[in-house]
Amino acid sequence: MARKPQQNPQLDMTPMIDVVFELIIFFVVTLVETQKKDETIEIEDGQHGEVITPDTLPAQHMQIDIAKNGRISMGNVTLLPDEIKRRVSDKKAKWGEFPILIRADFATEHTHVKKVMDACTSAGIWKLSFMAVGEDKTHERKRLSKMRK
Repeated sequence: MARKPQQNPQLDMTPMIDVVFELIIFFVVTLVETQKKDETIEIEDGQHGEVITPDTLPAQHMQIDIAKNGRISMGNVTLLPDEIKRRVSDKKAKWGEFPILIRADFATEHTHVKKVMDACTSAGIWKLSFMAVGEDKTHERKRLSKMRK
C-alpha cells in the first residue's frame, strides 16, 4: 500500500546535533592534550635573547621539553631520542624546514640536551633555539631549593 505524501515533512536533527557535540568534545580534548607541557621544568633566565610571544611563534614549530632528570617529552609524552628523530623527520617531510624550540630545565645535564640536538640535526633540522624566561628568578630558585631540603 502506498503512503500518502506528507504536507510538511520534517527531518529529525537530534542525531546530527549529537554527532556535532561529540566532535566538539573530541577536538577540545585533543587540543588540550597537545598543548600540555612538563610543569616541573624550571627554565633559565634569558634577559638578552629574542622575545617570542604566541603571536610571533612560527606556525610550524616543534617544542621539546627536557626535565632535570633527563626525561625528554613532547606534549607531556615521554620519548626516546630515536622517536624524536622519527617525529622530526616526518614533520620535515611534510612541512619542510621548521624551527625547534628546546625547553630544558636549568639544572639539566648537557648530555641530555646533546641527545636531543643530535636527534634533530640527524633528521636534517638545524634551526634549534633554547627557551628561557625574560625575568630574573634567582631569588625564587633559592627559595624553592630551601623548601625542597
